Amino acid sequence: MQEITTGYGLIEGPVWDAERGLYFSDVLNGGVYLLGKDGQTSQVIQKRRGVGGMALHASGGLVISGRDISYAPLDEAKAGAVLLTSEAAGGIGFNDLTTDKAGRIYVGSLAFRVFGGEEPKPGHLHRINLDGTMETLSDGVMLTNGLGFSPDGTRLYHSDSRAPGVRVYDVAADGSVGPWRLFANLGARSTPDGLKVVADGSVWVADARGGRVAVFEPDGGHRLDLAVPMPMVTSLCFGGEDLRDLYVVTGSDGGPRENCGTIYRVRTEAPGLPLSPARVAI
Repeated sequence: MQEITTGYGLIEGPVWDAERGLYFSDVLNGGVYLLGKDGQTSQVIQKRRGVGGMALHASGGLVISGRDISYAPLDEAKAGAVLLTSEAAGGIGFNDLTTDKAGRIYVGSLAFRVFGGEEPKPGHLHRINLDGTMETLSDGVMLTNGLGFSPDGTRLYHSDSRAPGVRVYDVAADGSVGPWRLFANLGARSTPDGLKVVADGSVWVADARGGRVAVFEPDGGHRLDLAVPMPMVTSLCFGGEDLRDLYVVTGSDGGPRENCGTIYRVRTEAPGLPLSPARVAI
């Protein structure tokens, strides 16, 4: 894997913009950054910490998680709240998110402070509809993380980082989901984190304790592991002109020094799936 940029605390939320490049956040130190297609990195959102998930919005800005789900413009437009924590029963914030083909947002809520030493409490899975209303779809997620849809949109994959495996839900035409079941087990010493689905239907999962990206077949069988030079692998994203550039992002935990979170890039045979921009009301 090729090292692209380093020097961050805990990198999360990578999202590819075909026009601009790769957006990512630093959860611990704050800020959202753009790794431009020219290889230069710039900060596009100042200070904000705890951004665990992001998506492009059809209006041109970003939807970002954290204490609330917010719309962050990348020009002079006005920022705004998309979903307040107070609307999610028992929630204190939100982590990773994804969009479906219609532009609705699926996001997991947190019920305890992950870095605050609090006793874990289960959060929920929510859907933000195009009109801005929210529906709670599932519960019992101890530490919500990566989310991604199958190529045909009929299944939703969901990492729980306080469990050994990845959930899967069947998705109905109206966007509702059925009861979850176990899709793939990463093992007792692993921590499933961010995930992405590629065009062949395989599911690529960051292992935050294992220094790898674990790749699973559409039926949940283990295909292969991609070794990553840093142990704390937090998320991943497909980019490039053909969506075959795999960007893998990491945190500093277990690394050689503080603020050594790094972004790596490697070419893959299978292209990733393009993610639809969010189209929820802002």
